Amino acid sequence: MKAAIVQGPGRTPAYADFPAPIPAEGEQIVKVTAAALTQLARGRASGAHYSSSGAYPFVAGVDGVGRFADGGRVYFLLPRAPYGAFADETVMAHAQCLPVPDDLDDVTAAAIANPGMSSWAALVERARLAPGETVLVNGATGTSGRLAVQIARRLGAKKVIATGRNPEALASLAALGADATIALGADDAALEQSFRGAFAETVDVVLDYLWGRSAEALLSAAARAAPKSSSIRFVQIGAVTGGRIGLNADVLRSTPIDVMGSGLGSVPAHRFAAAIAAVFAAAGPAGLQVATSAVPLAEIESAWTQAEDARRVVFVP
Repeated sequence: MKAAIVQGPGRTPAYADFPAPIPAEGEQIVKVTAAALTQLARGRASGAHYSSSGAYPFVAGVDGVGRFADGGRVYFLLPRAPYGAFADETVMAHAQCLPVPDDLDDVTAAAIANPGMSSWAALVERARLAPGETVLVNGATGTSGRLAVQIARRLGAKKVIATGRNPEALASLAALGADATIALGADDAALEQSFRGAFAETVDVVLDYLWGRSAEALLSAAARAAPKSSSIRFVQIGAVTGGRIGLNADVLRSTPIDVMGSGLGSVPAHRFAAAIAAVFAAAGPAGLQVATSAVPLAEIESAWTQAEDARRVVFVP
């Protein structure tokens, strides 16, 4: 079969022949119809993600949409190594597959699952968002952040604040449910001042897709400006702008801030599956929007090296 094969750490997946999978007991072959290029897929392929096994070669891609031999259409997550989603077919345990609603096409379902899961699980499983609370999405102009704005509103947030660097992308978030935006291009002092204004009016939950300097400013502003009666849940999801921050100890002592992560390991796998099922069920009724770009799997090497934008690349065999 044809597949995108990773031969070593940091190497771009190459489109080539790979042995077809043979299902073990309890597994089925899935004919892949669409698989999205996500931060998780990139991280595991590079060997940099904490869930990477370090065993090579393997087929890249962590999730996708496909069909069983009987024609059943499913979303699948985490194929058995060394198989992956960026291939003509893969092998899956039935328990790691979910039915795809009829109102979602293959490309949209593949594109929406991972980023939608990230915010749904963070808000429901980790932050325990209550209706009427205020959510701040740090890094809201990418695919995951744009969905996070929509999902926060769907789950009952009274107010949604979005941050990002791209002014045009920030402006477009109002149509998706953002009540206010904060540009991240300012200097450190101006940025923290903007964040202090938001926290002074109460922020209950922060979804952080960036980490780095903006996360430092957010935590510092929360400690200095949030009402002492407030309780802030800061959920760390991604580290697009850096894996480390500097944090003064008094930030965590001066106001009630719970800092937690949401990802593989901090949320049980079956709860992530439940989050994806919930995103699929809500996608149609809530009108969840995700911009996509369908790319033939044979073009993975050129697509892999292109800069990411607000459109989610979805590979189709």
